[in-house]
Amino acid sequence: MTEKPASEVIAALYADGWSRIVATMIRFTGGDWTLAEECAQDAFTQALRRWPEEGVPRQPLAWLTTAARNRAVDVWRRASTEAAKLRQWAAWESEAPPAYTRDSEIPDERLELMFTCCHPALNLDAQVALTLRSLAGLSTADIARAFLVSERTMGQRIFRAKQKVAHAVIPFRVPPAHLLPDRLPAVLHVLYLLYNESYSDQEQKARLSTEAIQLARVLATLMPDEPEAQGLLALMLLQEARHATRLDGDGELVTLEHQDRSRWDRGLIDEGTAILERALRRRRAGPFQIQAAIAACHATAPGFEDTDWPQIVGLYDQLRRVLPNPMVDLNRAVALAMAQGPETGLAELDAPADSGRLDGYHLLHATRADFLRRLGREDEAADSLRTALELAPTDAERRLLERRLNPAAS
Repeated sequence: MTEKPASEVIAALYADGWSRIVATMIRFTGGDWTLAEECAQDAFTQALRRWPEEGVPRQPLAWLTTAARNRAVDVWRRASTEAAKLRQWAAWESEAPPAYTRDSEIPDERLELMFTCCHPALNLDAQVALTLRSLAGLSTADIARAFLVSERTMGQRIFRAKQKVAHAVIPFRVPPAHLLPDRLPAVLHVLYLLYNESYSDQEQKARLSTEAIQLARVLATLMPDEPEAQGLLALMLLQEARHATRLDGDGELVTLEHQDRSRWDRGLIDEGTAILERALRRRRAGPFQIQAAIAACHATAPGFEDTDWPQIVGLYDQLRRVLPNPMVDLNRAVALAMAQGPETGLAELDAPADSGRLDGYHLLHATRADFLRRLGREDEAADSLRTALELAPTDAERRLLERRLNPAAS
């Protein structure tokens, strides 16, 4: 049997083992999240340098954990000047490599780590950002994009969250079962952002999408009385059902209006709608159930022209009450434009635009361009498209906007 190249082994270990190594190091360093991440990253860097020449070790995850631990000890050694600290790192050097050990009934290690990271002493955004950075290994830029803030702002948020964890001596341990519901909202947001992260980069991050759905299934089974856990799973399944039609054969984006609905996965749609119906019977509709209901309106419409836009507008009204933010306002404006015409939608764009939070979000300007084009205001539409083009984060999105800006060239 042909052995995998070292680079492929390291990539697989990074995907499956990063969170475990960081969790081990957080405990080993006594809650120093920054040092834990730095040491884990250094261990993978060492592996990339040495394994192609020396070969992959027999226990690669243990090798990485030991390398990370040695790095931490080395940092402490260089920083230590007191005899007590010197004795301490000398003792650590003689210890066996630490290993992350599970100590709960949560049936998945990754999910267990997320519940551990999402400590309620931090605000919701801080819980989600810190977990995405430390356990999922997402870059600060990726997380900033998901939160619609600058990389600098997100970096400061994560730094402050780590400082609070350190200063408040917040323990890194799995909460008991009766406290899991307190941490559920943050875990749900982490999973959904992981899913959407893969959604924006199909080739490199599709694995995260599959993992997010798997974890959502585990979570829904673990907490059957939590309708929002069911709602998140339903939302992911309904969105995943359309996954194969979002790109054409040339890798170009296909908008919802032009997707081939005969290729949508009817099995996932049926499963998602059934799960959503069970969740809604509990009559505790939260943001994920409402978003799943919107996704169900799209997924069950026979054609784009058959979409029940007035119902979608009503669902966005409901969503705006439980999750007020400019993104919801933007999506509601799109639904309003479809239900009542582009002039109504254009007027509704003022609120999300005036918030200032979407200034760097290309879809705000692309949406405005669409409304203006439908109103026959071509020059203004072109100006908005140019702004959207400058802000679009991926090549596929830029090509889609260029085709709209220069339809004759496409």
